[in-house]
Amino acid sequence: MKIALWQTMPLHDPQQALAALDQAAQHARAEGADLILTPEMTLGGYNVGPDQCKTLAALADTLTDALKSIAIKHDIALVVGLALPGAGEPYNGVIVLDSAGVERHRYHKTHLYGGVDRIQFAAGGALSGVFELNGWSVGLAICYDIEFPEVARGLALQGADLILVPTANMIPFDSVATRLVPARAEENAIYLAYANYVGSEADFTYGGLSCICGPDGGDLARAPQDAPDLLFADLSHADLATRRQLQNHLTDRRPDLYGRPNAKGSSHE
Repeated sequence: MKIALWQTMPLHDPQQALAALDQAAQHARAEGADLILTPEMTLGGYNVGPDQCKTLAALADTLTDALKSIAIKHDIALVVGLALPGAGEPYNGVIVLDSAGVERHRYHKTHLYGGVDRIQFAAGGALSGVFELNGWSVGLAICYDIEFPEVARGLALQGADLILVPTANMIPFDSVATRLVPARAEENAIYLAYANYVGSEADFTYGGLSCICGPDGGDLARAPQDAPDLLFADLSHADLATRRQLQNHLTDRRPDLYGRPNAKGSSHE
C-alpha cells in the first residue's frame, strides 16, 4: 500500500479546508497513493476555542458527506481529523473512509493536552482498536496520544501493522516527531505515520516534521519544519515480516512483571 501524508497550514473555514483536501487527494492519487492522512482537526483548525469547536461538531455529518464524495471522486481512502459531536462537549476525532466512501472507523482522542484540549473537548473513552483497511491492520491515535507508549503498545498487541496519527504538534516539541514517533515504530515493529501542521494559529506555531517511519524506526519520508508538503511511502508486508523476525520485543515481553508498582525504595536483586 502506498500512503500519502498531507502537511498543511490550518484552515478555519471548513469549506476551504475541504477544497484544499480535494486538491491534495487528487495529487496523492495521481502519484499512486491508496490513502491520505491529514493533520488533527483538519476541517476547521485546532486552536479555535470551545464555541467554534461546538459549531464544527454540529457540521460533522455534512462534512463527512463531503469527505465521502472526495474519497469516491479520487478513489482514495481518507483519514481526516475533525470535531465530532458528544453528549456534552465535542470530541477531537478522526474519521476513516475507504476509497468507496464507506466509513470504516472513527476515533475520539483519549489523552487531552493541556488547557487547549480540555476547554474544547471531551476525552474519548477507549483506544481506537484495530480495523482492516486495504489489506492492512490499522490503529489510530491523535497527537498527544502517541506520546504515551501504552497507546502504541496496546494497538500493536491487538495486531496493528500500521498506526495513523493526525497531529497538531507545536514548537518547541519537535522531539515528539524526531524521537518518540520513530521509537514507537521500532519498539513495536510497526509502520507509523504522523501528519502535522505548519504555520501559526492563535498563540501556537506548529512544527511540521510530518513523517512516515518504518518498523525499524527509520524515516521512509520526512517533511520540513516550516513548509507545506505531501509525503509518500510504500508499505510492504514482506518488509514488515522480515523486520519482525529481528525485533522480538512483543514476544519477549514479561507482562507478569509489569503493572505492579513496588513500595518506594524497595528492590529485589
